[in-house]
Amino acid sequence: MQHIQVEQLLQDKVKHAGKVGAGTGYDVMNIQLRAGESVAEHSAPGEVLIVCRKGRVKFHVEGQEAELDANALLMLEPSEKHSLEAVEDCEIIVVRLKK
Repeated sequence: MQHIQVEQLLQDKVKHAGKVGAGTGYDVMNIQLRAGESVAEHSAPGEVLIVCRKGRVKFHVEGQEAELDANALLMLEPSEKHSLEAVEDCEIIVVRLKK
């Protein structure tokens, strides 16, 4: 068993992105953004699952747009180019499968 505690870091600094865990075949990232902050377009070699824990965040994926809140998940296929922008202060958990 691996228990991961995710700290709230936006009170200490602006944009935060960091690895909080890993297992065989996957990495777990925590991303925290203030409203208006963004992450530039990028892709991952494996599948990606994104869980919005707090706030709202807008994803741009291969010409399509999806807005996530705490009731939504987003799944990306390998190599799908995507960027994101916080609509509200947000925290997302990203599970990236290693290829």
